[in-house]
Amino acid sequence: MAKTVVQEFTKGLWAEIPPFRLVLGLCPTLAVTKGVENGIGMGVATTFVLICSNVLISLLRNVIPKKVRIACFIAVIATFVTVVELLMQAFAYPLFLSLGIFIPLIVVNCIVLGRAEAFAAKNKVIPSLADGLGIGLGFTLSLGALGAIREILGSGTFYGMPVFGESFQPFGFMVQAPGAFVCLGLMLCIMNILGKK
Repeated sequence: MAKTVVQEFTKGLWAEIPPFRLVLGLCPTLAVTKGVENGIGMGVATTFVLICSNVLISLLRNVIPKKVRIACFIAVIATFVTVVELLMQAFAYPLFLSLGIFIPLIVVNCIVLGRAEAFAAKNKVIPSLADGLGIGLGFTLSLGALGAIREILGSGTFYGMPVFGESFQPFGFMVQAPGAFVCLGLMLCIMNILGKK
């Protein structure tokens, strides 16, 4: 049992890391990673929703009728997204404003719905919790890494603090939409090379 739980947790950190291995959740990955703070904030919000929805769906998996399971999953996920949205408004309002529409869009994020359908609906609570935590943490690390690269190259800062001297000319392309695609493509390339080794 313990070995299974560890496997379910660790798969989300490399083997099934959402943006790079499963190629899921690309909309928020590209849209909110202009900086580290936004990337980590979005990742933590998604992780909370993943863990809570996985646990509740796993608990209700034998009660939810098969014909309406997707609608039920969306209702459960939407409940936890609302909780996240209200918590962010109360305790992290600047981050809430920065992430904007992408917080409510967690409801239709393929990662969250995919984990509910593919894993939580078929497994017990503890493995489902480990799966949600692992996938969520992998997603958070991915967004943080992408945000760090884009912020350092595009603004010359890391978490808002200057990294280079005053003579540094930021590569503004990296904090624009095309820069997000280029950076994600390069990171996918590196992940594939490392995966083959």
